[in-house]
Amino acid sequence: MQTRPVQQGLQTPRAAGLAGVVFAFLLAAVIVLIRLGVPEGSHAPAPETSADSVRHGAVRAALALVPFAGIFFLWFVGVVRTHVGAAEDKFLATVFLGSGLIFVATLFEAAATATAVLDTTSPSRGAPGGPTWDFGRHFAHTLLIEYAMRMAAVCTSSLSAIAYRVGVLPRWLALLGFLTALTLLFVSTAVPWSELIFPAWSLLVSVHIFMASGRTRPGVAAAAP
Repeated sequence: MQTRPVQQGLQTPRAAGLAGVVFAFLLAAVIVLIRLGVPEGSHAPAPETSADSVRHGAVRAALALVPFAGIFFLWFVGVVRTHVGAAEDKFLATVFLGSGLIFVATLFEAAATATAVLDTTSPSRGAPGGPTWDFGRHFAHTLLIEYAMRMAAVCTSSLSAIAYRVGVLPRWLALLGFLTALTLLFVSTAVPWSELIFPAWSLLVSVHIFMASGRTRPGVAAAAP
């Protein structure tokens, strides 16, 4: 009678474990497209007023991917908490969940700001593009690089602390998580492209969880009454 519920519970983490992989690739694509579409500098031209339509398309594509990246990140958080299970530290688990939710909210806010700026600065609307574009670009960039990535650092460090204490992740992966958090906290605002370390680390964690759930599934199923 209990075999079927146990099997369903075991299938969920393994199937949903791919959500972290999808999130990692989506976030990496968003960062790359934004970096290519909106070059840094105080006088970067607005995509709508620039002759380079490819850059405009890159920014639009990045903004279209953001909601899906956020959705898959929430699934990733659920998979991680399922993998940790009853061994999780409630304090660190709360910090991990809270910082993850703030990360998604900030990511969405940055995307919404950038979308609004692009629509406002469109020549078809007849609105001036210069000051509006500069303000919106700096605002969205600040939200994404300084705030969202620092919340990602808190999320990464809290999960790494849980993994280091409980052993639900390899020791090297937990230490790499601490290094990732330090990079996001102190380096990402000064070194372009360094924020790609977060989706890279998330990809490694997701692959490990996916592989680990596959290895443990037969033994747990056999132990079920």
